[in-house]
Amino acid sequence: MHSSPPAKYLVLIDAAGAMTARLFDAQRQHIVDFDASTEEVPVMLAGLTPQLGALGPEWARALAGHSQQERGAAQVYTLAI
Repeated sequence: MHSSPPAKYLVLIDAAGAMTARLFDAQRQHIVDFDASTEEVPVMLAGLTPQLGALGPEWARALAGHSQQERGAAQVYTLAI
């Protein structure tokens, strides 16, 4: 059975007017997206401080479908693995 790598980053980003939570592994490979308003999000982010913006080259491929404005306003959380 193949298991997914653990999530390392949670990115809160606007996607067509809806806040979306996107999980990525340590290599910034996409794992899953879900609605950022779900009750699990605050639990996952408790005690974490986000980095504002995902404009760096390390996010270019992972967030390629998002505009510069969306990427600039994104909140990037680094999760404890």
